[in-house]
Amino acid sequence: MTSFSEIKIRADQQWEDLNSGKVPWIRIGTAMCGLASGAREVVDAFRSEISSRGIDAIVDEVGCLGICSAEPLVDIINNGPPRVFFNNVSVEDVPRLVSGYLENNSSPGADALAYSGGDSIEGLPELGTLRSIQLQERIALRNAGHIAPGDILQYVGNGGYSGLNKALFNMDPEEVIKEITESGLRGRGGAAFPTGVKWGFLVRSPGPPKYILCNCEEGDPGAYNDKGILESDPHTLLEGLIIAGYATGATKGFVFIRHGHEGPIERTEEAIRQAYEIGLLGDQILGSKFSFDIEVSLTGDSYVAGEETALMESIEGKRSMPRSRPPFPAMSGLWGKPTNINNVKTLSYAPEIVSKGSQWFSEIGVNRSKGTAILCLSGNITYPGLYEVPMGITIRQIIDEIGGGVPNGKELKLLQTGGPLGGVLPADSMEINLDFEEMAEAGAILGSGGIIVADEDTCAVDFTRGLVAFCQYESCGKCFPCRLGMTHLLEFIERICRFEGRPDDLELMESVGKTMQAGSLCGHGQLGFNPIRSALQSFPEEFKAHLEDGLCPAGVCPSVINVPKNTRPFADDYNVKQVPIQVDIT
Repeated sequence: MTSFSEIKIRADQQWEDLNSGKVPWIRIGTAMCGLASGAREVVDAFRSEISSRGIDAIVDEVGCLGICSAEPLVDIINNGPPRVFFNNVSVEDVPRLVSGYLENNSSPGADALAYSGGDSIEGLPELGTLRSIQLQERIALRNAGHIAPGDILQYVGNGGYSGLNKALFNMDPEEVIKEITESGLRGRGGAAFPTGVKWGFLVRSPGPPKYILCNCEEGDPGAYNDKGILESDPHTLLEGLIIAGYATGATKGFVFIRHGHEGPIERTEEAIRQAYEIGLLGDQILGSKFSFDIEVSLTGDSYVAGEETALMESIEGKRSMPRSRPPFPAMSGLWGKPTNINNVKTLSYAPEIVSKGSQWFSEIGVNRSKGTAILCLSGNITYPGLYEVPMGITIRQIIDEIGGGVPNGKELKLLQTGGPLGGVLPADSMEINLDFEEMAEAGAILGSGGIIVADEDTCAVDFTRGLVAFCQYESCGKCFPCRLGMTHLLEFIERICRFEGRPDDLELMESVGKTMQAGSLCGHGQLGFNPIRSALQSFPEEFKAHLEDGLCPAGVCPSVINVPKNTRPFADDYNVKQVPIQVDIT
């Protein structure tokens, strides 16, 4: 059995050799954002160009550094530090970069974005000073864009599996639970429940077997941070999953991923294979008395499959539909055995917390919101990307300083946070702090970390309609309040967008929302009215214009709505008297 110290010596030597520059080291981002921008062709072009010129160089595919707007992003270490980053690289740029920077060691000049480490380069900023980087504090994403996710030794060479080694040989399971609890870590999948408390529920359940499930279904529009971790650094998730198993007495873990997300699936499966090969998974890990196994479980396209009980149904080979509770998963979960479910991000914090201690983590953040948040910025934003920031930062800092603000001279109109079941915030919410409780008080949730930015050309009513349409389509249909309630909510808001709304539509929507909240089996129905509630709170004048004046202030409706009129029996269902509204759109 190979000891961890032996693995660590090998990994450290390899990492030192890679960074020495004796052999040029080229890293190219091939996460989803990179591949969408043409990174696969850039990788092939570099390998072909290097081969044809007889250059001895290492080309590694890495994950996302977070500045997605710079993709395809290439960085090169040649003859030692510094590391030089080249943004928006095309296939046509490759011969010039290889000839100039690699063969002739010329100055990177205007081709480069930034440098990192070593001596400064005239005319180039240091990577950490870029506006999209400088406010970040990367914990779960500490290795993203820096290591090859397919090389376990690169992970170990950057401190990987040190937390697991410490837990196995220097801590009792109870001490691990205490460390996680005192860190203040809360679930990053949306509920923000204290992670240590949740692990403690499983500890008190009889076993074996017990299971730890990792949720990477991630079907939220605008959220891609779970997939980003698995594409960029799957070992940080595996290490956190093994630590959770050790702390709770679980014997097996499942990583639950949606079909079609090939990058996360392939890189996670390869990471698991390598972990078994090197003795970090399987029987008596690293020579300890603890054994743990992990496998990937795939699900079809189903947003509700991300609900914890529906997730278990899917792993068991059934249709992804929520179960009634109680019993709760910690008592009777997967195959009727005690089970714990955590999000990818939540588990990915565990290695650094165990390694550095709970106090280190708890000193980051604000109030009861400790640590960092991993945010996905998309929509009308200058620098879309994947950013990890300390809790307590303001939304203005996130949008303006990190994201570069709204492009093309437009004004910010609204923000949508926390996924389709989250909230719609107006532009004057920019001073809200990134804090679980403060955001909830403002009518929004942080959720899984997606923030969609919309500019002045957006219709708040139509934007909300899109969220409701998604939720209606994704309802599994098991429980009546959600199945019919989401359908009616969509019918109401589509009617409003067509300027055919009725005076009591808002009252009806609220009534339906309350029924859904009280009677639905899971959060999908219970939170289904959230986007409408928050939009009504933030943009009442726009709903009034659609309902009473027959006008869309943004000039978007009703052309966007192509639903045939009077094809759904909502009026009869609710005993609504149809009151025509006079509309003048000339």
